[in-house]
Amino acid sequence: MTRTTVHLAVYDTFADWEPGFATAQLTGHGYTVRTVGLTSAPVTTMGGLRVQPDLTLDELDPDESALLLLTGASLWDTGDTLTPFARAARTFLEAGTPVAAICGATAGLAREGLLDDRAHTSAVSFYLAATGYAGGARYVEADAVTDRGTDAGGAPRGALVTAGPTEPVAFAREIFGLLGVFGAEKLDAWYRLFHDSDASAYEVLEG
Repeated sequence: MTRTTVHLAVYDTFADWEPGFATAQLTGHGYTVRTVGLTSAPVTTMGGLRVQPDLTLDELDPDESALLLLTGASLWDTGDTLTPFARAARTFLEAGTPVAAICGATAGLAREGLLDDRAHTSAVSFYLAATGYAGGARYVEADAVTDRGTDAGGAPRGALVTAGPTEPVAFAREIFGLLGVFGAEKLDAWYRLFHDSDASAYEVLEG
């Protein structure tokens, strides 16, 4: 059975604008977005919105998820409060379930060692270098990167999407491509419309 639940991690100071392009389209294409908190207590986003988690991190099961989505937050850079989410990302990737991380969440994954052997990007290379991680050689200067991980036999396993804080549209594009939300032509049109304000893309997208 195709998994249709996307899990969005929520925590105090999370950058609430970063997942919006992705979650809006996913919801409109048959996915259910459920929020995951460290606890069941409400969190407050960087924009001051109050979010009530749908479930707690200890209830999260990668076998029941299509994707774990991690956004930036001030807390990624001020301590280890969010380390459990990086560990959850490891569990997802090891189970073969995709993870998408943007902004400060990429630093959390770097500290967890999850970017050491995967192509990835972030805000700038020296931001991740400051974590002391060993993956600098795999850093890619791009708006967003998808590394389709493979297991020992070469089969696809544990794909990872990364993006910097200024690229929520490219981040969403990579997620849509990974999950097959759009075909190649419409995926390109969606990106041109929302990233470049290319009005000619609208006809392709709606066709």
